[in-house]
Amino acid sequence: MLKTRALSALALAPPALLAAWYGGYPFALLVAIAAALMCWEWHRIACGGFGYAARAAAILCFAASVLTVSAPQTALYTAGGAVLVSVLLVCPVPGRRAWSGLGALYIGLPSLALVWLRGDPDFGSATVWWLLLAVWATDIGAYASGRLIGGPLLMPRVSPKKTWAGLLGGMLCAALVGLGVAWVGAFSLVWVAIASAGLAVVAQAGDLLESWVKRRWGVKDSSNIIPGHGGVLDRVDGLLSAAIVVAALTLATGRAVLTWQ
Repeated sequence: MLKTRALSALALAPPALLAAWYGGYPFALLVAIAAALMCWEWHRIACGGFGYAARAAAILCFAASVLTVSAPQTALYTAGGAVLVSVLLVCPVPGRRAWSGLGALYIGLPSLALVWLRGDPDFGSATVWWLLLAVWATDIGAYASGRLIGGPLLMPRVSPKKTWAGLLGGMLCAALVGLGVAWVGAFSLVWVAIASAGLAVVAQAGDLLESWVKRRWGVKDSSNIIPGHGGVLDRVDGLLSAAIVVAALTLATGRAVLTWQ
């Protein structure tokens, strides 16, 4: 399984980093495809199938991600439409209509946030590369530390494998990656290392949130589309939460988070 996970990561990482470096519509298209797949996975988890609500959410989240490049306000309205349509359309399983709308919100906003962050002409590429590398480092550090050290569980009722040692290992690895990003981009080493460790906590929280949703509906993996990793949601759940937090901080302060000192 470890070998399969490593090979899958090696196959997926270069296209993601290349698209993040190029930016514009190629990056937006990659995010849009991922958003559509995540909508399918979410509705598979929470609604038991890919019904009309899931199809509408997938199409609208795809469109919103692409529109963010040139028309961010329209993209936001489109994402809102995805949530509204998902709620109004009937979910295949009775009583889960609200979950359909929550899925569009949970997937749509972070997807828009990623494309919007990349749109910064000065720091967009560095910010998205930092997000990707820090979240990946968190996953690797948490996985390795959890297996090697073990110890008390972080939230046993939500995830039976995540440990406090894993969280600290993920924070350390993210901080080390942050130092590398800061050194290459001539940002503050201390600040970016601290911010990266904080981002690791946010990413782990996003991972636990998705674990709770899967546990709530008795599902192990969001899908089996990525060998060794499960689904797209399983792979990027931490990135979704990290993107939202970084975008919110950037919007609130008017400055890229990497430039804070």
